[in-house]
Amino acid sequence: MTLQWAATLVNTKPTVGAPETLNTVADLLEHMAGWSWTGSMPDNDTDLAQVRRVRDRLRTLWDVDVDQAVDIVNALLRDGRAMPQLVIHEPFGWHIHGTEPDAPIAVRMAVDAAMAMVDVIRTDTLDRLRLCDREDCDNVLVDLTKNQSRKFCDTACANRAHAAAYRARKAAT
Repeated sequence: MTLQWAATLVNTKPTVGAPETLNTVADLLEHMAGWSWTGSMPDNDTDLAQVRRVRDRLRTLWDVDVDQAVDIVNALLRDGRAMPQLVIHEPFGWHIHGTEPDAPIAVRMAVDAAMAMVDVIRTDTLDRLRLCDREDCDNVLVDLTKNQSRKFCDTACANRAHAAAYRARKAAT
């Protein structure tokens, strides 16, 4: 779940085809809704700026080889002074938090994403971090399908790509 959240955070980054979607603290809080973040919440522009910097660091994980990913993950853990500890709260039961609950949100986000990446690297599944296959989309995705067949960041991109392929086939006949 953390990797999927990290992809959604990365996809808030402005690209050639999409504007910045984390313009305010309210935007950030809306982005965080539904992802079960606990602890201190962002409440000022400094928090927002720090999360954007984390987002930029996380984005690089989709473009690097395993050795570079290890360097990035280790830096995120080191910079966040990760101190993994078991905690319990709903809806997760026992699980690991990488920082204290009152750590700044950007630190918690960076460390949580880095801890999730540890398992990706350990299990040699970095290839599950992909870019969307739609030609004009710069979004990232995490392919958690059993047969590693996910190609698009969301249903809208898949539908657009399939419609374009259909139109191309029709035009060819």
